[in-house]
Amino acid sequence: MRILLLTIGTRGDVQPFIALGQRLKQNGHDVALCTNSSFSSFVERQGLEYRYLNNDLVELAQGQIGRKAMEDWGGLAGRLRWMAEAARLFKPIFRKTLREEWEVAQDAEVIIYNPQSVGGFHIAEALGVPGIMADALPTWVPTNAFPSFTVPDLGLGRLYNRMSYRLGPLMIGSMFGSVVKQWRSETLKLPPRSRFGGELAKTDGRPLPVLYSFSRHVLPPPADWPEHINVTGYWVLDETHDWRPTPELLNFLDAGPPPVFVGFGSMGGRDPARTTRLVLEALAQAGQRGLLVTGWGGLEMEKPPENVFKVENASYTWLFPRMAAVVHHGGAGTTGAGLQAGKPTVICPFVADQPFWGRRVAALGAGPPPIPQRKLTVDNLASAIRQAVTDARMQKRAADLGEKIRAEDGARLAASLIDKYAAER
Repeated sequence: MRILLLTIGTRGDVQPFIALGQRLKQNGHDVALCTNSSFSSFVERQGLEYRYLNNDLVELAQGQIGRKAMEDWGGLAGRLRWMAEAARLFKPIFRKTLREEWEVAQDAEVIIYNPQSVGGFHIAEALGVPGIMADALPTWVPTNAFPSFTVPDLGLGRLYNRMSYRLGPLMIGSMFGSVVKQWRSETLKLPPRSRFGGELAKTDGRPLPVLYSFSRHVLPPPADWPEHINVTGYWVLDETHDWRPTPELLNFLDAGPPPVFVGFGSMGGRDPARTTRLVLEALAQAGQRGLLVTGWGGLEMEKPPENVFKVENASYTWLFPRMAAVVHHGGAGTTGAGLQAGKPTVICPFVADQPFWGRRVAALGAGPPPIPQRKLTVDNLASAIRQAVTDARMQKRAADLGEKIRAEDGARLAASLIDKYAAER
């Protein structure tokens, strides 16, 4: 089969799709991955065919509008203000992105897409090919068990939780629904859908398959999810052939006890240098060596102190098992990598799904309660780091969880499910 993988976002949105694409290719399929142009060389180095998508949405999200999201994400009113401003800026780029997705999909016999790639569902419908939603976080499927991360978790119970899943499609529909409707009509020659966000069912009423690329040991499937919602386990990319530790890094690791990893990806707020100073003071107060990853802009410094080593980028699958604990922003991919390594995890979330994963880690006993970035201080970060590296019960829970996660092969299961669903077309 000719399979098109379609994903938009940060490295955490792209890397699992590469791992899935490699597995599908090993199974004999012809695989292409369409994503932001900034990842073109990354995709090709991993042996997959790359197909072009502009980088405008990601650049805008990581610029002014992204920084504003970090500041306004605390409450529902702030999120709604952010959505209104984002819609104005995103709409012209969104139109271009839909056009590009349609152009690269013409030879696809199966389309696997994440929800950020809003065109995926509609393109599969227009081409008459199977479409399968794939995501690293539980975005769209309603449940009584927990609320959508698009709204604050107010602890109001089952009804609030389920109703919250209506808000996400309504918010996104208000931003882009008219753009999608026009594109469906003029380009795809399709009638309008009954409502935006109704992409959990095909046009004939059959349910749309969903693949979730996280572990059931991290988030057990709620009892009210239907059988076509599949939690496969993490899709883990082997990066060891694409990254090697420097002699200086190896010397630092050998020179003392395991350090604490700190990295916030591309999330740095308005002042990454200030965040870095806070982190360094917290590490010193906790009496820990540190390893900071700065390459994506979340942290920023020139010369680290003697007990801290700085790298621009690193393979988390290589690095995390060598750490005492990991401190990060709580992106789905980074959270999975830390838990898979069996390390206590301190999550300092900014926006979106990051607070959700922070709460999950704490509920599993694999880390302290999350510390929102807007409340981050030297004292509370030092306290959380100290707990992560000294609490024997927390360390055992993290180690046990890592062992269970490593026993899974999420990409293999996802690939077999894709074969199954494609055959049912």
